[in-house]
Amino acid sequence: MENAEVLGKMVGVQPACEALGLNRARYYRTKHRRQIVEVQEKAPLRLRPPLSLTDGERRETLDILRSDRFMDQAPATVYATLLEEGHYLCSVRTMYRILTKEDEVRERRAQKRHPTYTKPELLATGPNQVWTWDITKLKGPVKWTYYYLYVIIDIFSRYVVGWMIATRESAELAKSLISETCAKQGIQRDQLTVHADRGSSMKSKPVALLLVDLGVTKSHSRPYVSNDNPFSEAWFKTLKYRPDFPERFGSMEDARAHCQAFFPWYNGEHRHSGIAMLTPESLHYGDAERVIKARSDTLVAAFDAHPQRFKGRCPIPEGPPKEVWINPPKPEKSVVSPEGMGVDSESSGKTEAGSAEEQPVKG
Repeated sequence: MENAEVLGKMVGVQPACEALGLNRARYYRTKHRRQIVEVQEKAPLRLRPPLSLTDGERRETLDILRSDRFMDQAPATVYATLLEEGHYLCSVRTMYRILTKEDEVRERRAQKRHPTYTKPELLATGPNQVWTWDITKLKGPVKWTYYYLYVIIDIFSRYVVGWMIATRESAELAKSLISETCAKQGIQRDQLTVHADRGSSMKSKPVALLLVDLGVTKSHSRPYVSNDNPFSEAWFKTLKYRPDFPERFGSMEDARAHCQAFFPWYNGEHRHSGIAMLTPESLHYGDAERVIKARSDTLVAAFDAHPQRFKGRCPIPEGPPKEVWINPPKPEKSVVSPEGMGVDSESSGKTEAGSAEEQPVKG
C-alpha cells in the first residue's frame, strides 16, 4: 500500500493501482482508515469531568445497586430510600449510566419464564387412535344463562364417541364422560391420544390422573392457537349453523332433546365431505369398504351403459383418507441435482439407511 501511495504521487492514483494490480476502492478505503487512526493518536486524552464520581464512588454505587436489599428496586426507588436514610450517592441519571456501562439496565428481578410450547403433531390411521374434545356454550332462556355441551370426536372417522350436557363446566363431569366413553369404545392401554385445548377442565388434575390410569396419552393446543384443535371447532360450526338450531333453549330439557335428535343424525345420516361423503358411523365401525364397493358397482354399470358419457374412462369413487393429521409436519425441502433429479437438501447424498448409491432414486 505504501508503494501505491508513493507511485500515486508521481503518476496518479489510477495508473499506480493498475500497474500494481491493486483495487482502487481498496486503496482509498485503506488510506481513509489510516488517516482516522492518525487523527485519534494525535488527539489529546480526554480529562475526567470535574463533577464526575471517582472510581471508588462508582464502585460503591454499583455495590449498593447490586446488594440484596436493592437488587429488585429501580434506581429512582434506591435514590429516594437512601435520601430518607441520610445517604446521597449520586443522581438517578448517574445510577442509570453506571448500570448501562455494566450492561445491567434491564429487568433485574427474577421473573417467570414462560415455556416454549411445541406444535402438536398427531396422526390417526384408523378409528380410536386420536380423539379431540371441547366444551361449547348453548344459550339459555335469558341473558347470561348457558348450558354446557361436552363433545368427544374421533378425528379419523369424525364420529362423536361421547357427549353430555350440563349446567356448568366441571373437571369431574369431564372425567366421568371420558371414562365412560373409553369403556364404551373398548379402549386399551397405549392405544389412544386425547387432544384438547388449554381450558380449565382440559388441564385439570382429575382429567390428567384419569388419562394416566387409563394409559391414554394427553395432548394440548398451544396457547392462543385455535388451529391446534380444528376438528372440535369445525364440529361446533356444523351444530350451530343447522337451520333448526335455535337462538336460545328454553330449558335444559329442550337442549338435551335437541341434541338427542341431532347426534344420531350426525353420526348415522350426515355425509361428511372430509371422509369421502361417508357417514361417520360407517367409517368408524368398518362399513366404509362396503359402501365404496356399492358406489363403484353403480359407476361401473353406468359406464357400461353409456361409456361415451365418461369419455372412455370408468370413474372411480373417492375413498376415505388413509391418514388424518392435526398439524401435519412440513415436507422436507428438496433441491434439483445437475442431472435434473430430486435430491433431499438435508441428506447431502446420505440417508439413514446408507449412502445414496444403496438407495433407489426416484425421478
